[in-house]
Amino acid sequence: MTGAILSIRNLTVEIPTRYGILRPVNGVSYDIAAGEILGVVGESGAGKSMAGNAVIGLLTPPAHIASGEIHVGGTRVDQLKGDAMRRLRGKEIGMVFQDPLTSLNPLLRIGDQLTETMLAHLDISRAEADRRAVAALEEVGIPGAAERVGSYPHEFSGGMRQRVVIALALCAEPSLVIADEPTTALDVSVQAQIIALLKRLCRERGTAVMLITHDMGVIAEAADRVAVMYAGKLAELGPVRDVITQPRHPYTYGLMGSTPLASRGKDRLHQIPGAMPRLDALPEGCAFHPRCPKAQDACRRTPEPKMDGRAACFFPMVGEAVA
Repeated sequence: MTGAILSIRNLTVEIPTRYGILRPVNGVSYDIAAGEILGVVGESGAGKSMAGNAVIGLLTPPAHIASGEIHVGGTRVDQLKGDAMRRLRGKEIGMVFQDPLTSLNPLLRIGDQLTETMLAHLDISRAEADRRAVAALEEVGIPGAAERVGSYPHEFSGGMRQRVVIALALCAEPSLVIADEPTTALDVSVQAQIIALLKRLCRERGTAVMLITHDMGVIAEAADRVAVMYAGKLAELGPVRDVITQPRHPYTYGLMGSTPLASRGKDRLHQIPGAMPRLDALPEGCAFHPRCPKAQDACRRTPEPKMDGRAACFFPMVGEAVA
């Protein structure tokens, strides 16, 4: 994609163990353009959060990037270490975590955390940072921002804390934001508010967003494109409307069929049989074939299917809309 803010090419993350080398991310490639939201979706253990952590340099050893390249704004970042990565984190890449309390210092006032971040990454005065801190809280919809800037994290509700985290992620004006399950711990009405907030700020600022989630409903509401991951690999990648209404990969079809909207009028939700394989016990061929209703002999052979067009499948589904 021309002008991509984030470009990932053949990214592989490895974790050495006494049972062998595990690859929670294996040969993944995608781009995110300015002002675009890419939804990264899959079951727990699919590798979606690990890919996000690799981008922002938060892999926990012994996990490490074994191969591939990550470019943010034209700068290669997968080889950056120490201070170089810390300077990039916050300035060029913002992060919104699932639990806001993990990214907010409980001993510091909200305003101090915002100003500290801006002073570290922007060439502005303390007075200007204080002014921008109040403006940032106003922008994300915190009522009485001028007074709440002196509050501590525990004095905010869960939804308000997540708004503060979004303000913190955006206050240094990054070109890329990674939002890892930003709505999971919130009730449905607050989820909708947070998604609307992310979409608005993304469009207004031209920020690229990697939205990591297991919720296809969030993807349908927020994303422009969707990357479906399974067992560390990309199963499908394409425009969200196309992927949701006419999925090509049987795994994507199963995910969509298991949502309440797709199963409306039926007695039971659709269920994908079985479970995702362990990384140390991946089957030969396509990793999804033991659970796939359309699996054939070719699916059980090596080499595994590569991304062809929109889906990594030997026998992609064509013309089979989700009911």
